[in-house]
Amino acid sequence: MGDFVQNKLTEWNLSDLITAFEAEDIDEGNICDLQDDTIRELIPKAGPRDHFKAKLKSLREEQNKTNHATLDSPAQEHEEAADSAQVLPSTRGTNDKGKRKYDPQDESSKRQSLTTKRQRFTTAQSSSQEQHILCLVKDIMTAVHHKIPKEDKLSTFLKDKIDEKIKDLENDKKELVGVFGKTGAGKSSLINAVTEERNLLPSGSICACTSVMIKVEANMQSEKYEADIEFITKEEWHDEVHTFLGQKTAQEEYDDNDRAIAEKLSALYGDEWRNKSSEELMDDKYFEEIEFLCSKKTLTCGSAKELSEKYVRYTRNGGKNWPLVKCVTVRVPKNRLLQHVTLVDLPGTGDRNKSRDEMWKEVIGSCSIVWIVTDINRAASEKEPWEILERTCSLMGNGGQCQQIHFICTKTDLIDKDEKPAADVCAESKEEVSKQFRKLTKVERHFGRDDYFEVFTVSSKEFLKKNRPEQENEIPKLQKFLQNLNDCHSETKNYVSGALGILSLIQGARSREPGKKADVCNELEEKMRRELEKVNRTMDEAHKALEKCLSEGVEESKTTSESVLRSILYPSNLADGRGFHRILKCAVERNGSYKSEKTNIEIDLNKDIASCLTDCIDDGFNKTFPNDGKRGVYRAINAFSLVTELNQKYKDVELQLTFLKTEEETIKTETNKGVQREKKKVYNSVKTTIDEIMKECYERAAECSGPGTLQDMRDIIEAHVRDSNVFERAKDVMLRKLRALKVNSLKTLEEKMQRSIEMSIKTDGDSIPDVTHELVFVEKCYKKLNESSDEETSLI
Repeated sequence: MGDFVQNKLTEWNLSDLITAFEAEDIDEGNICDLQDDTIRELIPKAGPRDHFKAKLKSLREEQNKTNHATLDSPAQEHEEAADSAQVLPSTRGTNDKGKRKYDPQDESSKRQSLTTKRQRFTTAQSSSQEQHILCLVKDIMTAVHHKIPKEDKLSTFLKDKIDEKIKDLENDKKELVGVFGKTGAGKSSLINAVTEERNLLPSGSICACTSVMIKVEANMQSEKYEADIEFITKEEWHDEVHTFLGQKTAQEEYDDNDRAIAEKLSALYGDEWRNKSSEELMDDKYFEEIEFLCSKKTLTCGSAKELSEKYVRYTRNGGKNWPLVKCVTVRVPKNRLLQHVTLVDLPGTGDRNKSRDEMWKEVIGSCSIVWIVTDINRAASEKEPWEILERTCSLMGNGGQCQQIHFICTKTDLIDKDEKPAADVCAESKEEVSKQFRKLTKVERHFGRDDYFEVFTVSSKEFLKKNRPEQENEIPKLQKFLQNLNDCHSETKNYVSGALGILSLIQGARSREPGKKADVCNELEEKMRRELEKVNRTMDEAHKALEKCLSEGVEESKTTSESVLRSILYPSNLADGRGFHRILKCAVERNGSYKSEKTNIEIDLNKDIASCLTDCIDDGFNKTFPNDGKRGVYRAINAFSLVTELNQKYKDVELQLTFLKTEEETIKTETNKGVQREKKKVYNSVKTTIDEIMKECYERAAECSGPGTLQDMRDIIEAHVRDSNVFERAKDVMLRKLRALKVNSLKTLEEKMQRSIEMSIKTDGDSIPDVTHELVFVEKCYKKLNESSDEETSLI
């Protein structure tokens, strides 16, 4: 913790808090960053907490004065400060000329190429510099916020804008990387290697739990390793148990989901569950040894190994806790590679429990990259990876936001090098996997590009040994992908850009000269009308094209659905129907789904019915809403521009136009995110509509009994699909959602830009402070950030 915090707490008569602050690694560098919720956890009692907050406020004000002392000097001095270590401090490990010292004894430097070393150093240095700039600019904007009196519309607007930027920082959304693979494929070892945390996730066990999702992300707040254990609720567990026990439970009738639930019940209750009701199984005595009644439990440790040993009992089938665990989030201290990225170890399928299944689908739909992990010795022939891709492609493609699929062949260290060189085996495996992938035409329709699929060959074991022949071990390439994802979320650049715009508006609003403001407003509003019309036209064209696809798809689906249903309801391998009536009975009792590895039969009636329609629109939908966010309607939104070329024409409102330009970029980003979020709902509406339409049908089929039950169920299902206009109704729902997406997107663009124009050009503040020095300083910081980015790019 250091002497600074100890001395301060003693000075403030709060020495009894020293132990708590030391445990949380509160030091001179982060004490002023403490948030209210953290302070409440550190200091539960109100009296000492309020006293501490008052003292902390004074400390912050002292530091602000120190940080802003240079702001009272001329602008030239600010520029010099921004060029010096005051803005970009030297990084540890540099000499007094700013160059990094080279240590020939450094083991890792021996085994890395010069390019890789420079990239890693530059990235770390850039990250440190960005954090320092972010702290300085946040302090400046906090001081400016206090200087603005809340007396008029413009002052209120400016204060709100500063608050919004802070909120955006606090609500940083992470990019998700979904990791799929069967038990033993090397998922855990891969995550350990990529994060360079050898003992983070336990690996090598045959008892891995297939239903618990594990997230791995950075802990940027402390040096501790942490794990949040999230439990399903008692009500959700009761529903799961009640539904299961209310159905037939003869072992031969279990599908895979039933068998998984039976395993959970046995883990929690032993054999008692077989003779008890769901209400009896909710007795508190069964949950005395576990933290079932709390929604979340946090574990904190000083090392990855210690944390792994603690949370493993929540994720492995050997313990009593895992049946009730929904998700485990593991946080690694100060891991820059994961600062804006979360790795998610995903089960290969959803779960019978509704909340776990919904979380599974939501996470897949939110993944920017998906890693499919398999052993290199069975890479192309292994059945499960390809099944995962085909089963989830609609969730991560048109129904999601995935931009890259990486097929990762693990355990290259086990290649028999006497038989064939490892590099040759890796090259052959890549080619075989690529050939197999090209056969997946359904996956292709969801992405529509040539560069979204890539194969990697890795050895986690050799990488962690620091033995890294890059032609055989491509973990550094995976790390580079993660770094690129991080770079897309530069909170510092976004914040400093927004701060520059706000300061520009404040300074511009001080001008009382009318100039050509009326002309500027007229030109901006006319240009906005034209730009909105361009976006509207693009969306109308997309709507018409998709409506045409849907109409054609409805007619085609009426024909294809008959053959699809017959292939499911009259399976060729069970032509005489023996045993199939039990399978179909299980399916209708479970809203149309059944899966069993034992019989090698999988049924998902709703998904197959929905695919009759979605297969017809996949290609057109992908062209309209591509996941790369650069084509289709996104291109029209990105092209929306009001301020371009006006700066030179209207010099007297140049500062206001600078603000409008930064606001324009923010609003376009917000609009595109809204489109991305809603387009997933639009696409998935086909399946959700069919789920609702088919529910009544399954309820009636489940009531069938006696002789002829199988044929009665078949007739009910076929007649319902034929007579309920299922595809026409799904089409109508999708078109309504498409229209709403267009209206809301245009509304966001227009209303937010109109508000910004009104406040920046039409409104004057009566008591706006002078921020000349702050503006010069932040502008220099902004330029420095862009220069640093360019320098880093040049090394790659």
